[in-house]
Amino acid sequence: MAGSLDDGDDMAEAHEINVTPFIDVMLVLLIIFMVAAPLATVDVNVDLPGSSAPEARRPDKPLYLTVKEDLTLAIGNDSVTRDRLAGAIDAFTGGNHDERVFLRADKAVAYGDLMSIMNALRAAGYLKIALVGLETAPGSGVGGLLP
Repeated sequence: MAGSLDDGDDMAEAHEINVTPFIDVMLVLLIIFMVAAPLATVDVNVDLPGSSAPEARRPDKPLYLTVKEDLTLAIGNDSVTRDRLAGAIDAFTGGNHDERVFLRADKAVAYGDLMSIMNALRAAGYLKIALVGLETAPGSGVGGLLP
């Protein structure tokens, strides 16, 4: 009476996960994100206004870096060339990279030129940069944004 529990079915169960639907869903999501990503960027031309923020407390001996209309640089009242900028600021601050640099630029200086100066400051290790502007009265409508 020795019997066999095998009913003669030679078909073994497959214990594998079918990943085809998962891949299909991921490809559809990829296409959706590829179409939606360019729509999420903002491309608006804007004339940036002046600031009417309250004046912040200035340090006793502030470090003013001035970018003139002809793109020459000055630390305080002393002219400096762009290639000697890092050394001149280090001499002024005593190598203290935590000191804030107050950056003043003429209205005629292009945005790209100002960004290149800021990149030079960052490369020199000065990450605290404050942009200096003229104070305007609140609600004065600077830049045509307010009535």
